[in-house]
Amino acid sequence: MIIKIAITDDHQMVLQGIASMLESSPELKVVGLYNNAKNTLANIEKDKPDVLLLDINLPDINGIDLSKQLLNNNPGLKIIALTNFEDISFVKRMLKNGVHGYLLKNTDKFELVKAMKIVLSGELFLQKDIQERLLSQTTSKTNNNGLKPNLTRREHDVLVAISEELTTQQISEKLFISPKTVETHRMNIMSKLGAKNSVGIIKIAIEKELL
Repeated sequence: MIIKIAITDDHQMVLQGIASMLESSPELKVVGLYNNAKNTLANIEKDKPDVLLLDINLPDINGIDLSKQLLNNNPGLKIIALTNFEDISFVKRMLKNGVHGYLLKNTDKFELVKAMKIVLSGELFLQKDIQERLLSQTTSKTNNNGLKPNLTRREHDVLVAISEELTTQQISEKLFISPKTVETHRMNIMSKLGAKNSVGIIKIAIEKELL
């Protein structure tokens, strides 16, 4: 059985590197390379991959939200997060959306192929250190304690800009950082606050007296 694979990552060298690595195996076939969420949504049904390797940090829609859209539209698709984000809150949110696996980009070809075979068999695959951190994490919720989340100075700047209802592009121009960096800060803020969207960010930030 040949496994058909698609990859979504905004770094061209990463896309080509993963594709070259996988295509050296006769049992694998790369059928789609996408550099953003828009291209993924536009081509996934045409290319019909068995497995999508999906980065979280994308320039238009983050991989967490994208995974939900993709699985709603393509229930038979298997998605494995392949990312640099180690935060357990990202893992939980991806799994909640129905993603079938979670790997960090420090993985090797052997583990990647193993992950794809496992998710295609209907099981969940988590990289070992991610699995250990997930299991060892306490069940207490950040929102229930009285501590303020520890935001960096730049994260706080982005938080203030979000509260001003500025768009990603406007925040980018205001703070002299790229839109992608804005989205990274936004996801980190959501993670630290336990929020699901911008409305939640503001609500929790006010409760925690961060604004």
